[in-house]
Amino acid sequence: MEQEPATHETDASSVSAKPMPPISASKQRKTRKFTLSKYTIYETKDRMYVVGSNKRETMFRILEIDLSVPTDNLSVLEDNVFFTRSEIMNVLAALEDANDEGLNKRLTGYGLLGFIRFTDCYYLIVITKTSQVAVLGGHCIYHIDETELVPLSNSYKRPDKYSIEARFLSTFLNLDLSKTFYFSYTYDITNTLQTNVLREKMKAVGRPDLSVPSGIPDYNDMFMWNSNLLKPVFPCIDTVYDWFQAMVHGFIDQVNVLIWGRSVYVTLIARRSHHFAGARYLKRGVNKQGFVANEVETEQIVSDMILTPFHCPDNGYFDSDRYTSFVQHRGSIPLCWSQEVSNLTAKPPIQVNVKDPFFSSAAIHFDRLFQRYGGGPIQVLNLIKTKEKNPREVNLLNEFEECINYLNTFLPDSKKIQYTSWDMSRASKSHGQVVIEFLERYALNTVETTGIFHNGRDFKSTRIQEGICRTNCIDCLDRTNAAQFVIGKRALGVQLEVLGIGDNSFLEYDSDIVHILTELFHDHGDTIALQYGGSHLVNTMETYRKINQWSSHSRDMIESIKRFYSNSFVDAQRQDAINLFLGHYVWQEGIPALWEMNTDFYLHMGPDLDSPKRSYTKWWNIYHIRSLRDTIQREILGKDNDMTKVKTYKNIRGYPGAFDNYWNEYYAPRLLSSFRDLFAFRMNSTRRYSTGEKRGSALSPFHSRKQSFLNKKLRDFVLKKPERIDTSSSDTHDFTMKDENELYHVVLQKQAAELGALKEQLDGFSLIKSGGNNVKVDKDYALESGTVFSSDNMPPPYSSAGLTLLGEKNFYEEHCKISEYTVLDQYASQEHWDTHVTTEEAEIYMSFTKENSSFM
Repeated sequence: MEQEPATHETDASSVSAKPMPPISASKQRKTRKFTLSKYTIYETKDRMYVVGSNKRETMFRILEIDLSVPTDNLSVLEDNVFFTRSEIMNVLAALEDANDEGLNKRLTGYGLLGFIRFTDCYYLIVITKTSQVAVLGGHCIYHIDETELVPLSNSYKRPDKYSIEARFLSTFLNLDLSKTFYFSYTYDITNTLQTNVLREKMKAVGRPDLSVPSGIPDYNDMFMWNSNLLKPVFPCIDTVYDWFQAMVHGFIDQVNVLIWGRSVYVTLIARRSHHFAGARYLKRGVNKQGFVANEVETEQIVSDMILTPFHCPDNGYFDSDRYTSFVQHRGSIPLCWSQEVSNLTAKPPIQVNVKDPFFSSAAIHFDRLFQRYGGGPIQVLNLIKTKEKNPREVNLLNEFEECINYLNTFLPDSKKIQYTSWDMSRASKSHGQVVIEFLERYALNTVETTGIFHNGRDFKSTRIQEGICRTNCIDCLDRTNAAQFVIGKRALGVQLEVLGIGDNSFLEYDSDIVHILTELFHDHGDTIALQYGGSHLVNTMETYRKINQWSSHSRDMIESIKRFYSNSFVDAQRQDAINLFLGHYVWQEGIPALWEMNTDFYLHMGPDLDSPKRSYTKWWNIYHIRSLRDTIQREILGKDNDMTKVKTYKNIRGYPGAFDNYWNEYYAPRLLSSFRDLFAFRMNSTRRYSTGEKRGSALSPFHSRKQSFLNKKLRDFVLKKPERIDTSSSDTHDFTMKDENELYHVVLQKQAAELGALKEQLDGFSLIKSGGNNVKVDKDYALESGTVFSSDNMPPPYSSAGLTLLGEKNFYEEHCKISEYTVLDQYASQEHWDTHVTTEEAEIYMSFTKENSSFM
């Protein structure tokens, strides 16, 4: 039974600066009776007929395009009639008889992307070859392998190679649609799994008026790269999304983790924003509309394939608890800055072009983050350098911190942006695994703060991710990808734990499951880097883990050279292709051609004449910062309106029958197939890590193949988290000099014990023994056994004796310093605490020094 037209209305008061709604999006309807997945194009002298069919080729529809209209017009018609196979054959036979020149078959395709026009006629963009890359809930996701432009004209001639039309065609084809573009017939890949599932649950309880996310009722236009191609057809028909597929640009891959015969699919989906899109040095910072360069949303979906669909077997409706997801975000620093590349230097100087005291563009950017991610906490991990001989990145650091401080001044306390600045480049040059240790600590905090999405049988049992971690460096490529991997690794452990797989949420490095996740994120990072920077990742996880440093270093140098070449000689052509494809540039008589323009600045930084001015203080939308969890609690659970089968039967047309078309898509009836052709069989899997092992000797995918001190250290930190000491309500007058001496007593006891152990080792050498009489031990404060005298007998903390034991005051304070932007200790001080003082003692001391700074 055909689904009723869906209407989407947005409260006008819910937007402080009203964005333009999707063109006629609220008038579009989508049938669920069957899904078109094959398109055959026929031509007569004056008409073009697109015959669409379902996968079984039992139901058909016809789209008619008039070729006799002027070339600058587009005429598309559809009568919304469904045909059986015998009926469509009769219709085609009648069309052939009615035309003197007959009915000619032009081509067969597997998707339609839209229409585009340069200087002459319109072109229809048809997908002619695809390959499956993932499956979610039985819904297949495809990669576009080949496309074809079909001219819509009854008198079309190939343009002269020196004509403007030919030049535009050549420029358009520079954007290769056969690389890293994806679509799905039945699953909305422009939105997250959490959004798609919650929308269906809202319908089941009769509350489709609750928009998830706020103000985005349908496809997320931000990640829909063919939205410009669909603009000409919206005025023609109201079934656009029945015929045309939403296309995303980025990265999608899926792997199979085998856990003693149990399949767990890990899917990574990276959606690149089409706003302010372009090449590395040509698109930096933020534009006036609040869109940043290289903005990518990365979703990590973990599903237990004991069940294929999103529904439980007992007539469930999007209630399977076998699906979880976690979302991260990356994007350029939201300031107006750029780099000049004309001097062909490897590291061009960084210039802040506009200094806005109110940071208006950044405010819009962060407001949209609140909107898209449930009004939860926004964490910002800034990985750029904090110290440089010749200031480059530091200039941006200071301006960005000023921006965060300004925006936080007016936000409610519970919504303040949680900003952390950490110099990852400097940390990577130190000894040991400082980078991994810091990122693991940060990842633990991030996943606990935002949570993950875990679907449940109803709203009450569903866990919601609320908030986002926004990671950036200068390019948002190498350092950012490494940080996102560590955060994703931590999220994967939590996702497996809530699915009931594994004893705890800690995943060991060098285990099979972390190996395959590393590969997944490496491919993800390489793809994003190629799209934005023109080369693969320069620094990979091997670089930051200091594995195979010689081969890794040579590879890094080669990729640096490739990136430099691409930025210097190829990026301008790619940028022209992107501007043409996305509709930033539209040809008109009397204006310069795209390749004649010195800059595309005004194509992306145009005036916002239609947008009202935002408040400089109340810069956020009150509807965007509302908690999604609180909304569900207030509007659904608080009104005793949770999901039941009775409500689902009442509100969902087709339930409990054919309400989801995944079955015919996933199991492909009447199609001969072999195991080698099945995507699930060919999928990358942890199975290949144990192909050389003897039968019965296979390791668990959670077991590290290279046991290391790092795994033990991180496991102790994750699984033995110290209790947090609440000092907010403590009376500062209760602390005395004696209390501080007690704290120094703890430090000295640790140090004296280690010195005693060191002395025993040194006594084993004859050379040391011969000079042992000259060794002086302070008998006043430490015994040879390492015991420290009572704090009552100790001197003041900064007397000469105290300094002898503790070192100079400045050095000691440097190791105890905590950033004003983060609750985590500085990376330089982590090794100090891990060596001398337990985490509990460190937190007690840091909270004490914060309350009693007058003693220091």
